[in-house]
Amino acid sequence: MGQIVLNLFIANKFSTEDATGLTATVMVAIGALLTGLGWYDVLGKFAGAGSAVPITGFANSIVSPALEFKREGFVLGVGARMFAVAGPVLVYGILTSVLVGVVCFLAGTGGG
Repeated sequence: MGQIVLNLFIANKFSTEDATGLTATVMVAIGALLTGLGWYDVLGKFAGAGSAVPITGFANSIVSPALEFKREGFVLGVGARMFAVAGPVLVYGILTSVLVGVVCFLAGTGGG
């Protein structure tokens, strides 16, 4: 599925670099949408381990806990729980990228 999306972007005159970023974004959105509609588990039974790849599995792991609390309302239930799960993931990602950036800067290999 990801390869199909990537090929569509490349066929529409996007650079390979832009197409890969857009493909990742689309795959996360599809994973979140399918989880929200309750279809991700059906996909998992059909696709097996292919549905657990990091990019779509990440979207599923963020959206699933939030949906468990939707009866508490969209703000205090879904919104709060989504950030409770996503928070550590985002903090880890941002902290790691800053540390890698500092190391690359100090080593003289960063900045393009």
